[in-house]
Amino acid sequence: MGEIACYCRVSTEDQSLERQLTATSEYAEREFDADLGDLAHYTDKSTGTNTDRSGYQEMVDDARAGVLDAVVVHSVSRICRSISDLERTASRLEDAGVALHIVSEGLTLEPGESDPYQTALFQLLGVFAELEANMAQQRTKEGIAARQQDDDYHHGRPPLGFNKRDGRLVENEQYHDVVSVLNMVEKGELSKRKAARRLDTSRATIDRALHRGELYAIS
Repeated sequence: MGEIACYCRVSTEDQSLERQLTATSEYAEREFDADLGDLAHYTDKSTGTNTDRSGYQEMVDDARAGVLDAVVVHSVSRICRSISDLERTASRLEDAGVALHIVSEGLTLEPGESDPYQTALFQLLGVFAELEANMAQQRTKEGIAARQQDDDYHHGRPPLGFNKRDGRLVENEQYHDVVSVLNMVEKGELSKRKAARRLDTSRATIDRALHRGELYAIS
């Protein structure tokens, strides 16, 4: 019998893997009667929308090598960020004869078994994950466009994470870090004081950025 794998991913360095590790491990112990010490854990701390991450890739390689029987993830969004990622992952695991268990959504995809309802729901969740990411990007673009039309904006300092170029907002190299940090503050995962320290700014600047949520897809 192969190992049961728990795959966990967070999108920023400040987020903790502990919650996902606990949820997936408890599920594996309950559903597979597995000992905690016998579980294989694969983790990633990264940003972006692709699945070419070291922990993920190691998991896939072990699945193809016949080391794994099943993979447990906390939610669809932890294993993919788009429908193409989801389909690719499901196909890789199915080809390797490995089952995929998704704790939050209560889904199980068994290799060689066709359940039209579960397959449709699985694909639908992937569509929603991709739609959510696309909507966030669109909100950001619309927010920037709205700010461009604001006379006050043109005469003031650029918002956190932006520079001005020819009277227009341009994302600077810090922008994606700003988005990650502000989303964590909004979710209560990070204090404003720690956020300000991480971004080397003031709490007042963090407050102003949070009030301009449309610029960071958190409105």
